[in-house]
Amino acid sequence: MKKLVFGILGLAFFAACNNNPKGDKATTTDEVADTSTVNGDSYTVDPSSSSITWTGSKVTGSHNGTIAIQSGNIVLNDNKLSGGEFTIDMNSLVNKDLEGDAENKGNLEGHLKSEDFFATDKYPTSKFVITKVDHKSDNKVEVSGNLTMKDITKNITFNADIKQSTAETFVAAADFNINRKDWGVVYTGMQDDLISDEINFKVNLTANK
Repeated sequence: MKKLVFGILGLAFFAACNNNPKGDKATTTDEVADTSTVNGDSYTVDPSSSSITWTGSKVTGSHNGTIAIQSGNIVLNDNKLSGGEFTIDMNSLVNKDLEGDAENKGNLEGHLKSEDFFATDKYPTSKFVITKVDHKSDNKVEVSGNLTMKDITKNITFNADIKQSTAETFVAAADFNINRKDWGVVYTGMQDDLISDEINFKVNLTANK
């Protein structure tokens, strides 16, 4: 019987590890100390035109929702991205796939904001600060930056698409995964319905002069 139980748990663990949400995994390293001066024109992030969509998965399925960008700025040098930062309002976290089930939607949102996950009462904001931009082509860049969540800072690197970059407006999009445990989000879920370590973020960012 014990062998059967451990076998089932092992299968659940394997399924959780192999059920990460779709998306390229960002490269994660220790925080990068960036003391360089970023030259260029500053553009103000427009929260109403920007969005972050999240997806988390588990053995039996997945959930998705949004988190709002609170504020930020982007720096362009000759209309090319060279720096910037933005702040994320963690208390704005909402679920979207359970909108027809108010009770379970509320329960999930409350759990995600609790100490098991993002502890939003204690850590109401997260922050991303660009430390390096590698221009691959006119409309594709590799972005590195320090992401701070729950007072833990790691440097992540991911690809982004430049949708628009003019004297008036900058628009970019990125789609990547991070391992939540790198930021101290270690809740595993139920033994027979383990939660994937990776979270997918789809970021759409608009900034105006």
